[in-house]
Amino acid sequence: MNFAIICVGKIKEKFYSNAINEYLKRLSSYIKIEIIEVDDEREPNQLNQKNIEILLEKEAERIFQKLKQNDYIVALTIDGNQFSSEKFADKISQLKVLHYKRIVFLIGGSLGLSENIIKKANEEISFSKMTFPHQLIRVILLEQLYRSEKIQANERYHK
Repeated sequence: MNFAIICVGKIKEKFYSNAINEYLKRLSSYIKIEIIEVDDEREPNQLNQKNIEILLEKEAERIFQKLKQNDYIVALTIDGNQFSSEKFADKISQLKVLHYKRIVFLIGGSLGLSENIIKKANEEISFSKMTFPHQLIRVILLEQLYRSEKIQANERYHK
């Protein structure tokens, strides 16, 4: 099973890059995963609802271009389903046996994801009702994927 994380924007801070690379290294023993970055849109000076929707749709077009036929798409949103680590591991385990080419996680930019891209997703997941920087969510997702693989393999991992 292949995994992909499609993210809006690039990582600029070294501490995020270091954490991301560490979890990618750890995960390489378990799964094949790639991070795909799409360009974010520059926020206009006048940030109103219409401008936000236009911006999000432009970012969504870039995300759509990276999706493939037969992807299982998971949008990370604040209103998505929340799981314990064990239930998340169960979910990943169930998806692995289905006939999807990839499990794809979508992480929006600072303004989130467009409604159209969320509607395209098979599922919405939330790691918290709190708001986090989108760069940090990459780290959290990778850590939870790593934890999921350890749980599935019945290997010890600190709690």
